[in-house]
Amino acid sequence: MGLDANVLLGVCGGAAAYKAVELASSLTAQGATVRAVLTASATKLVTARSFETVTGQPAYTDMWATQRDLIHIKLADWAQVVVVAPATANCLAKLATGICDDLLCTLLCVCWQRPVLLAPAMNTRMWSNPVVQRNVKAVQEMGFRLIGPEYGRLACGEEGLGRMAEPAKIAEAVAELLGQRGR
Repeated sequence: MGLDANVLLGVCGGAAAYKAVELASSLTAQGATVRAVLTASATKLVTARSFETVTGQPAYTDMWATQRDLIHIKLADWAQVVVVAPATANCLAKLATGICDDLLCTLLCVCWQRPVLLAPAMNTRMWSNPVVQRNVKAVQEMGFRLIGPEYGRLACGEEGLGRMAEPAKIAEAVAELLGQRGR
């Protein structure tokens, strides 16, 4: 069965951002229509063009790209499910406190009633930081779902908890969310 759905993929500026291209490709191959939203930090690691190439859909990096378009509202209305992979400590903090200073966090504020899946990825010490854990608890209480992080080799070369879940596992979780069609 294909994923006949509109999936909004948020990409934050973590080392695992390259895996988001694989996730976008996988979801598209399974029948989803995927549009990516990249934070400014994410564009330092991957390009919008990479996502456009694997999805055949536009990718977004700027809330102010056009003067008359309320793109955050249009994308929020379009999306049936939202995935953020990787979800950085910065993104989790913004979500937990309602900061909407970029396109992705503004979208997430608008989309909070849609199924949202967050795939955290960061260094083990960051993940275990009490402030990060407080933010994780806050976003879960708001209804956001998390997948991972997992134990493994991290970008810094260390081993520990903080590795982003593999794209195939995230795609499977998206399919499950779509099967539920709501929170």
